[in-house]
Amino acid sequence: MADRYKVINHEEQYSIWPADRELPLGWKDAGKVGREADCLDYIEEVWTDLRPGLARRKAQEMARRLDPHKR
Repeated sequence: MADRYKVINHEEQYSIWPADRELPLGWKDAGKVGREADCLDYIEEVWTDLRPGLARRKAQEMARRLDPHKR
């Protein structure tokens, strides 16, 4: 099976993409190329919060406003 890229978009969401194809608009190489299973294992390890980046940052901001002592 062909190598895959691990890719990430502006919302910090991950996916995989065939390494021999041009990346789709809005996605960039996230630093791993390899077998599909290896890329999926890595994504499972690092992408623990599946919310889009903006939603995650808004939730963190709200939590700081509710309790300014938390960082």
